[in-house]
Amino acid sequence: MQLPSEVERLGAGRVLILSTPEKSLNLQRVTEILGDRVAGVYDKAVMHVPLAIAEEARHLAQELGADCCVTVGGGSTTGLGKAIALTSDLPILAVPTTYAGSEMTPIYGLTDAGMKKTGRDARVLPKTVIYDPALTLTLPPALSAASGMNAIAHCAEALYAHDGNPIISMMAEEGIRALASALPTVVEDPANMEARSEALYGAWLAGITLGSAGVALHHKLCHVLGGTFNLPHAETHSIVLPHAMRYNRDAAPLAMARIARALGTEDAPTGLYDLEVKLGLTLALKDIGMTEEGLERAARIATDAPYPNPRAVEYDDTLALLRDAYEGQRPPK
Repeated sequence: MQLPSEVERLGAGRVLILSTPEKSLNLQRVTEILGDRVAGVYDKAVMHVPLAIAEEARHLAQELGADCCVTVGGGSTTGLGKAIALTSDLPILAVPTTYAGSEMTPIYGLTDAGMKKTGRDARVLPKTVIYDPALTLTLPPALSAASGMNAIAHCAEALYAHDGNPIISMMAEEGIRALASALPTVVEDPANMEARSEALYGAWLAGITLGSAGVALHHKLCHVLGGTFNLPHAETHSIVLPHAMRYNRDAAPLAMARIARALGTEDAPTGLYDLEVKLGLTLALKDIGMTEEGLERAARIATDAPYPNPRAVEYDDTLALLRDAYEGQRPPK
């Protein structure tokens, strides 16, 4: 791994390593590689970056005199590194172990009092990203598939973003193709390094598109469901995406045609849903902890402050979308 030389290139000598408790094997490997450059380890990263966790990690970085953060993990860990960088300007060196793609974006998110707020700031964009498919081998097949769907969501919304462009659209379509091609093999043969590498390539493209174009209704709903209801990030994205695409299908025909082409199907929303069935993914919000009583509140929060979207974001239609996602039914053609 090129990690020590990249840390040196950043001029750093007191590294704070960030991770989650679940990444102990990868964390141990990175710690051993960096040796005496490690000033400390913080392994309490969790989904949606609660403000209290961010403040605790910021305090530790300051206390240790850290001059660099190395994030080892997925979007939760990368997000925690971004929260530190946002208030300290510490450079981030990201070592992704999932297909989140957030390591390629200047987007950050923080959750406080049940509300997730996102923003963009150049300070949080990692200075260096090291992709090593071997580090993704510890990611279980089901989580690999959900993480990949999260990445596909970035590409899909970039294709109908209000500020998209032809280059980003080209990268987004290729990202969907790469992920849709790789994920079935990752699920069937988790140790297949070629498929893991292809999935990382797709995730890299997804991160580029997410960082370069805006997001729409799908991401708004997932931010609400995650930040307010604490639903698991990747699984929420995978469940909501076919229904959000169905909501926007007629309003973004060119984007849907490109998504369908990348998936090798005739209809983008149903093609994506069928891919999720093939991957064995959870298909219903009710199966990941969402309550039926919460659907109206989620729809209200999302429509009170919507993101730009090809189709007008209206309460009744958004609630219908969420009800379909709650039940996990196949989107109609």
